[in-house]
Order: sequence, then C-alpha cells, then structure tokens
Amino acid sequence: MDPRVLAVMATYLEGWVGNPSALHSLGEEARESLEGTRAKVARLIGGRAEGVIFTSGATEANNLAIKGVALRAAERGRHLVTSAIEHISVLTPCRDLTKAGFGVSHLPVDREGRVNPEQLVRTLRPDTVLVSLGCANAEAGTVQPIRELARVLRGRGVLLHVDGVGAVGRVPLHLEDDGIDLLTLSANDLYGPPGVGALYAAPGVKLLPQLLGGGQEHGLRSGTENLAGIAGFGLAAELMRREGSAEVRRLGALREALIEGVLARCEGTALTGPRTERLPHHASFTVQAVKGESLVMALDLAGIAASTGSACASLTQEPSHVLRALGLDPRAVEGSLCFTLGRWSTREDVEGLLRELPQAVERLRAISPLARARG
Repeated sequence: MDPRVLAVMATYLEGWVGNPSALHSLGEEARESLEGTRAKVARLIGGRAEGVIFTSGATEANNLAIKGVALRAAERGRHLVTSAIEHISVLTPCRDLTKAGFGVSHLPVDREGRVNPEQLVRTLRPDTVLVSLGCANAEAGTVQPIRELARVLRGRGVLLHVDGVGAVGRVPLHLEDDGIDLLTLSANDLYGPPGVGALYAAPGVKLLPQLLGGGQEHGLRSGTENLAGIAGFGLAAELMRREGSAEVRRLGALREALIEGVLARCEGTALTGPRTERLPHHASFTVQAVKGESLVMALDLAGIAASTGSACASLTQEPSHVLRALGLDPRAVEGSLCFTLGRWSTREDVEGLLRELPQAVERLRAISPLARARG
C-alpha cells in the first residue's frame, strides 16, 4: 500500500467518522466523502460517478456483474460467454449459474492468450445476454484487444463485462470509447487497501443485487460502507490517474531488462504470453527440467517473491488452467515462473534477480530427475 494512502485512511480510522446512511452531521460528512471518492474512481476509468458501486473486492464485483446481469435478464436469455483463461472469480459464478439453467460458452485463446473477435461472434447466440472477459491475464500477462471485442458486440444487445484488475491504470482503458458496460476494479491492485473494490455499471445496465439489506450503494450492494478503505481506494485511484503514465514507462523498461536478462542468462527458459502486448509490470516464463515450486522456494530464501502455476503450488493439485489453455506442454507448465514489478521496484532489484535465478536453476537441475531424464 502506498504510504500516502495509509495516511489518508488513518484519519478515518482514528477520528470521528459517521455512518454515510445517518442523518446527523457526521453522517453527512461521511456521505460527502463517499461521493467524492466515487468521483475519483470514475475519473480514473472515464466513467460517471453514479456508476461506481463499492464492494469488498474484485471477487464480489465479478459476482455482482455476472450473476446480477444474468439473473436480471433471465427472461430474455440464458447464455453467457467467457474465456478459458479467466480468473476463478469469473469462472466459478458462471459455473454456478449453470445450476439455474444457464448455458456458458468458454472461448479458446491462442498461444499468447488472446481471444479472437471472430471466434466471439461465432459463439454468440440469440439468447446471449453477457460476455465476461479479463482485460489482462495475471499469469500470462496478455492484454486482450478489448476495443475490438467490444466492437463486434455493438448493436447485438449483449452486455460486455471486463475484469479490469491488473490493467486499470496500466493499460489504456476508457469505458465509453472502449464500449465497456461493466468494469471490475480492485483497490489493492492500485496500491490501495485490500478488502475494497468496485463494479462500474454504465447507464442503463440493470443488475439484480446479490447482497440484500439496508439498500446501500444505490440499492445494489447492501451493508455499511467501509469508509476508511474506500477513502484509501479513492486516493489510490487519483494517484494512479496522475502518476500512472510515468510509472508504466518506468516499469516497462524494467520488465524488458528482466525478460532479456532471464532469457539470456538461463538456458532452457521461454517467455509465456506475448512479448509486446502484455502488462507493463509482468514477466512470466517456463523453465525446463525444474519444478516451479522449487524455484519459488529457492528464490524466497534469497528474498525474492515469485509465483508458479505448477500443480504442487495449487490447492486443487491441478496445474494452471490458464497455462494449459495456452497449449503449453504439461511438463512446461510444471516449470512455470511469474514475476511482477511494482511502484517500489528498482533496477537493483532486477539485477539481484538476474544474479540469483541462474544459480537457483543450476542448483536445482543438478539434483532434478527431470534434468537427468532430458539428458
């Protein structure tokens, strides 16, 4: 979390802060703060303040978008479209809706993780009510051609929901220009607090609420608002709007140095996802003859945090559905490794990784049965 965000939140956590639904002066002050934050989030994405619905995070926002649209539009149609590489908080509510008689189509992706707009058109049916796609993928780094995908939906009466986590502030997005009807955001992905997110719904989009109670958030998400977290979210959005362009350029240069260094210094590594149309702070690889979780643990001992899509690193003991959908060999998936850079990452951090990773790979290959099998 950005220290500037934490400082703003402290004033809410330590001071006299009212309930935004209350009629007294403290409640009025809280309402003004809430609406001011709504405007800050809307400015970041080129939307209207009244379209911002605050939630407990991206998972809740995805559920509200998918279930909220589908159940509200059930009399008109019961078909949804998503892709094979979406976050579990998109895939699971889609799967849950099949119990209520909805059909779900999962679009394939190419080797770099992109959805083909022509394939999307062929998948649409007369009863399709929603297409839900991520703007960028957290495992492969792939940025989808959202504007092209939205263009083929125009005039068909099908809403487009975009999971913008990871992309907002880092990838050019403008709701009206891009034809996005619903957009999911997460505060912690903008260096804000965890446990706060938002769903943006364009004018005219109708949702069935998923949390019922006091009717907060325009009646679409009941429950007393987390005002301190929301205030932090607002400042995080404002900082990203003001500073994001410079940050993207800086992180893009670090990412390129990281990718080039890994490919040059670690024999048997390959980039996953595209080289150019990817998140500016994201680099992911497959490493031959080494288990991904072993590499993660070796790097952790050196003070470097990474992730892997191997089966042993998953609670389900299944390899990453994203990397499998890219058509990677199962053995390659087991050696997957992913890095993300952030606001405080430096060139020295990248150089430190490039010193440690080749040594870790060499040590692990020396004792790996996978390396002996290759030999």
